[in-house]
Amino acid sequence: MASEALQDRFAAPSICFGCGPANAQGLQVKSIPQGDAVICTWVPKPEHQAFPGVLNGGIVGAVLDCHCNWTAAWHLMQRDGLAEPPCTVTADYSVTLKRPTPTNAPLHLTARALSSDGAKVVVEGTLEGGGKVCALFRGTFVAVKPDHPAFDRW
Repeated sequence: MASEALQDRFAAPSICFGCGPANAQGLQVKSIPQGDAVICTWVPKPEHQAFPGVLNGGIVGAVLDCHCNWTAAWHLMQRDGLAEPPCTVTADYSVTLKRPTPTNAPLHLTARALSSDGAKVVVEGTLEGGGKVCALFRGTFVAVKPDHPAFDRW
């Protein structure tokens, strides 16, 4: 499974704008576990630009949010010995934009779970472009219960 994206394996029918394999108009984030991290190589399209050659900040946030959400789900799956990841949702996140994110080459995302307590996971992530860190991310994600609208959406 090392090269198979978590989204493709566990959420093929998902329509999420950021990471849903079934959303042809979405961003198509593909998160792949690698050691203690989850990685992603993502290629921006011209329509994702804020202005020529620079990625829109909202798209930066969306890509990192979905990638880090899957990192949280993967962490809970591994921690609890589950056959599939629980459905997790974003409780909060912050993005620090360090420099303009270029759109002329693939971008590289890396995320790691920092801590977890019950259903809650804190994740940090980075987005690199052109060999430089362009954005830093920190978010809290929560595995949802059956009464939540996102439950069992994967």
